[in-house]
Amino acid sequence: MTSSDSAAPGALSGPAAPSHQPEVLDAPSADPLSSSAQPRDAMLPEHNPESAAADRHHPKGALPALTLAALGVVYGDIGTSPLYTIRQAFRPEGGLSPHDPAAILGVLSLIFWALLLTVTLKYVVLILRADNRGEGGVLALARLASGALSAKAVRQRAVILVVSIIGLTLFFGDGLITPAISVLSAVEGLQAYEPGLESFVVPIAVVILTLVYLIQARGAGRVGRLFGPIMCVWFAVLACLGVWHIAHNPSVLLALNPWYGIVLIDQLGWTTFIALGAIVLAITGGEALYADMGHFGRKPIRIAWLGVVLPALVLNYFGQGALLMREPAALDHLFFEQMPGWALIPMIGLATAAAIIASQAMISGVFSLTQQAIQLGLLPRMIIRHTSETEIGQVYVPRMNWIMMTGVIALVIGFGSSTDIAAAYGIAVTGAMSIDAVLAAIVAVRIWKWNKWLAIATFAGLGLIDVAFFAANCLKIPEGGWFPVVVALGAWFVISTWRRGRAVLYEKLHGSAMPVDLFLSTMREAPLRVAGTAVFMTGDISTVPLALLHNLKHNKVLHERVVLLQVLTVDVPRVSEASRVDVRRLGKGFHSVVLRYGFMEQPDVPGALARCRVHGLPYDEMQTSFFLGRESLVPAVRSTLGRVRQALFIFLSTTALASKIFFRIPPNRAVELGGQVEV
Repeated sequence: MTSSDSAAPGALSGPAAPSHQPEVLDAPSADPLSSSAQPRDAMLPEHNPESAAADRHHPKGALPALTLAALGVVYGDIGTSPLYTIRQAFRPEGGLSPHDPAAILGVLSLIFWALLLTVTLKYVVLILRADNRGEGGVLALARLASGALSAKAVRQRAVILVVSIIGLTLFFGDGLITPAISVLSAVEGLQAYEPGLESFVVPIAVVILTLVYLIQARGAGRVGRLFGPIMCVWFAVLACLGVWHIAHNPSVLLALNPWYGIVLIDQLGWTTFIALGAIVLAITGGEALYADMGHFGRKPIRIAWLGVVLPALVLNYFGQGALLMREPAALDHLFFEQMPGWALIPMIGLATAAAIIASQAMISGVFSLTQQAIQLGLLPRMIIRHTSETEIGQVYVPRMNWIMMTGVIALVIGFGSSTDIAAAYGIAVTGAMSIDAVLAAIVAVRIWKWNKWLAIATFAGLGLIDVAFFAANCLKIPEGGWFPVVVALGAWFVISTWRRGRAVLYEKLHGSAMPVDLFLSTMREAPLRVAGTAVFMTGDISTVPLALLHNLKHNKVLHERVVLLQVLTVDVPRVSEASRVDVRRLGKGFHSVVLRYGFMEQPDVPGALARCRVHGLPYDEMQTSFFLGRESLVPAVRSTLGRVRQALFIFLSTTALASKIFFRIPPNRAVELGGQVEV
């Protein structure tokens, strides 16, 4: 046993506190990803769709500012797709010729209708409605869908859990590819100006990406205010270039007719999938606008898309098509060939700035989903910094920032060109989009009260487009599509190991624990009671914490007031203060306290305990000691985790953020008690 009043790192970090980790969709079980896991519905507040906060009431003048910031943070990714999409569609292996006007019209038609159906209808109109108290992203959507099911739908909840984790891992893979391809595509414009500059492209891209990740600590809102005006100029230039070239060849507008896309698919046959693998590049970033909803709200994101982004993108794509019809030889640097020679250098600079901004949408989305994953117990605790005093969803996760930076730079150096990276792009995006469609269909039936067949028809139709895009991108696995798959599998392995390890450790610590009622009834000889309050954090308030037994065994005293404290993360982003605290008197000076937090909130244990005064439990921080279990994990000779998972779980646990920091417990009021546990 060890006892310490210091802020020693690792106190109740991962190994010591699977029980203190926020709850996930199910209670810990031998296999937390199986259908045998039981939901804790009794612990969750009732979902009320009318309380959704996505259309939050912004202060006067805030809506224009948030709309501008959304342009800079949310739409950078999809806004830079014109740099490479049409060029990739006409790669030789796709069977399309830039000399064929019908092929050009077909590609433009497919791009236009993909933007209209997948991004506008599916995400902006429909899925943005599926907010979980103002938060978006695959995890918030999964919690919404899970919460809408009946208490007996255990298997369905388990399926939703697995699907949501797959979506999360795919999003992480997408978060690495987007910054790499966006910045490389822009910097490659130097080759259009001077082919001899090719050797400088990768080093310049690496420097730019390094700077992008270094400024993340300033927060999404500040970055958005900086980037928003630049993206306004970018989209204005896209629209103007498009109008200019369309005016020289108005016949390109025929591509608004979906018939041209249908004819192209009919002519290409199975090789259509190769073309679709490039066309999907036009909608990458659509999934990020939903993940970023918690940063800016639904209304600013919709206004920015319908009023600025969509019109500018359509005009520029059609302008590129008009230019290609006149000059097929312009394909190699099609985007930069749109402007006159005198504007090339300024445009390369603007495109590079826009590409830098494109990285922000995915980075912000990764931070948001990482916070949700930590609160839901899918990932170990990490430092989370809230970067805005007014917008709750704006966070910065340092560890994920540096992991992403390392991965993106390795990707740029390893692939070396945007054309090669494009082969890796699309699988993660389309996979995540398909999962969003499935979860949104459940929400439509259970929460929006749609007719079941209407919901199936709507989201099956939209999902079919995603599946077609996904199948098309599977053809690119040998060329580079393996990369996001490897990233997703690696993330899945980490998440599943963490959850399974927590379940094993939970059973070790609580499987044979003494019930509190039995402990109180057998406490015949009252031990020496000392003044003050002792708070014992536990994952199960019905059993006696090991730290309490250690303290009683070695120090032979109990405090005047003993609080058994459990922290739960429930099924909503934020919990109202009225539902935050639940206090029960157990007798003999013992109290049980349950604190509830939403999966977008950062727990503050001392702050919550101060609110217990109204429940008859006095709290004075200077008279309170927090007893934290600090078990050191050692590998068992025989472990159900297996050797690889065992080593990984121990590593994740030892590197997790200390509980006293995560729960904001004052270091000078913490006492650590524990020992070794084999896993």
